[in-house]
Amino acid sequence: MNTSMVRYIIGNILKIEAVFLLLPCVVAIFYKESQGWNYLLVAILSGLLGFLLSLKKPKNNIFYLKEGCITTALSWIILSLVGCIPLYITNEIPNLIDAFFEIVSGFTTTGATILSDVEALSHCSLFWRCFTHWIGGMGVLVFLLAIVPMNGGSHMNLMRAESPGPTVGKLVPKLKITARILYVIYFVLTVVEFILLLIAGTPVFDALCLSIGTAGTGGFAVKNTSVADYSSAVIWIVSIFMFLFGVNFNMYYLILYGKLKKALLMEEVRAYVLIVTASIIGITISILSLYPSLGEALMHAAFQVTSIISTTGFASADYEVWPGFAKSILVILTFIGACAGSTGGGIKISRILIAIKVFIKEITSYIHPKSIKKIQMEGKPLEDDVIRATSVYFLTFILIFVCSFLLVALENKDFTTTFTAIAATLNNVGPGLEMVGPTQNFGHFNWFSKLVMSFDMIAGRLELFPLLLLFTPAIWREHFSTRIAEKKKNKH
Repeated sequence: MNTSMVRYIIGNILKIEAVFLLLPCVVAIFYKESQGWNYLLVAILSGLLGFLLSLKKPKNNIFYLKEGCITTALSWIILSLVGCIPLYITNEIPNLIDAFFEIVSGFTTTGATILSDVEALSHCSLFWRCFTHWIGGMGVLVFLLAIVPMNGGSHMNLMRAESPGPTVGKLVPKLKITARILYVIYFVLTVVEFILLLIAGTPVFDALCLSIGTAGTGGFAVKNTSVADYSSAVIWIVSIFMFLFGVNFNMYYLILYGKLKKALLMEEVRAYVLIVTASIIGITISILSLYPSLGEALMHAAFQVTSIISTTGFASADYEVWPGFAKSILVILTFIGACAGSTGGGIKISRILIAIKVFIKEITSYIHPKSIKKIQMEGKPLEDDVIRATSVYFLTFILIFVCSFLLVALENKDFTTTFTAIAATLNNVGPGLEMVGPTQNFGHFNWFSKLVMSFDMIAGRLELFPLLLLFTPAIWREHFSTRIAEKKKNKH
């Protein structure tokens, strides 16, 4: 394992986080809040540690997928550990595990909170919670790809470890340019939403936090009622942008470069639109009797569908009181998730499509045993490795879900609460049902359950395997045995 490169990347990550931690300091200055000093202190310590770790550049800057996965998992854990310290030392979240859970939820764009009174936080802490969504939405390591020099396929190995979806490809030949294009699209969409929210009459601070929370498909809000107290114009704007950030960013690239026809023919995006449309219609009909007009029922249905399928987790209404049919659709959307290559979580629509195609092929093989038709996506045959990886992903997802469910079930909370809490955290959605519904929080779970769900949030954001590799003993046995062999060789 190229430990020097792992150290170097983590050092750069800490330096980037130090810069990000200065932003809440600016907010604190504007609102004259003393909590800003705590953010400044952590920023200085993070920057200093990052400087020391990255001071010595590695001689060998090539590493492979295994190291990319371990580096990614370590980076996200360290990001969260450092990021939670300001909330803890300001005493706004006096329990360290609670603070860790909150910031893991932020960076992984989950939006599950342990807070019962969000509005009691300082403005700088409210901003930091929301800004972690924006950092985690596209991925800080994707940003780092444009900065850290690596040879060969090392860039791709790092991107594959962090980027959501069954496959990761380049938009352009150079991966550095791909990373820059992704962030430009991400930034522009965020700014456009921010401007539209201002035009709709949203206060500047609220508009900023809503737009960066939507962009990362996170769900942390600055009000206890999430977005329910805002105007219908704001609710519609956020709905539209939650939908847009759930789309595969490759489509925006194709549109940007005039390949409109190719963009509109993207199979995954068409499936995404179909699922969203069908879900909105079904829920609107189901909840129509609960609202005074069709327009209001449609607005709340559209908002909650786009919020859940994009795994943002904002709430415009207490859908806990909705009929069982409407809630069932939302639970299903929790698992489906957004498109691959978006900022959303969940299993991803591309994987669902691949699974359906595999199922159809297997059924067809019983009818026509000699059939050799290949499974295709976007008009191209899928490689066997992609199909195998998708199958393994589903199996791993089920195993982690079952294990997490049983561990959290030791608390003996009701089935719906436990089931949807695991579904919400592993799929990076945020709210669930019953005791973790849109008007509730995760603060009532014990420390062990919070750590289990923190693991689930990071595992869900990193597509399971990077975090699992980090905790695989065989990886570390191999690493230490190699180091010992090298030392013996050098002695002789």
